[in-house]
Amino acid sequence: MVQVHNLIMNKDNKIKNRRAKRVRQTIKSSSLPRLSIYRSNKYIFAQIIDDSQGKTLASLSSKKVDLKGNKTAQAKEVGKKLATLAKESKITKVVFDRGRYRFHGRVKALAEGAKEGGLQF
Repeated sequence: MVQVHNLIMNKDNKIKNRRAKRVRQTIKSSSLPRLSIYRSNKYIFAQIIDDSQGKTLASLSSKKVDLKGNKTAQAKEVGKKLATLAKESKITKVVFDRGRYRFHGRVKALAEGAKEGGLQF
């Protein structure tokens, strides 16, 4: 039973890693800062990274900001607040890096919130 479980988990990880690699290949060619997402079971984290300098320009998470509502609503608010932080740093255009996550649910809500806040993808 354990061996079957490990095979399933390895297959899922391979698919997720392949998706992440595919997304990063399309992003690499851009000179714009990258909006990177990490989604845990409880929180969502987002940061804007300048890959040419290797520095994080702005970051925010639902853990640091006390928000109410379900996780999707919290993700949208994180996106809006991250967009205001980016505007303060004079960042208007970014490349959206969803990583190994599909573009739906909390990831999509964060992207929509960032767009509403004024970031352009």
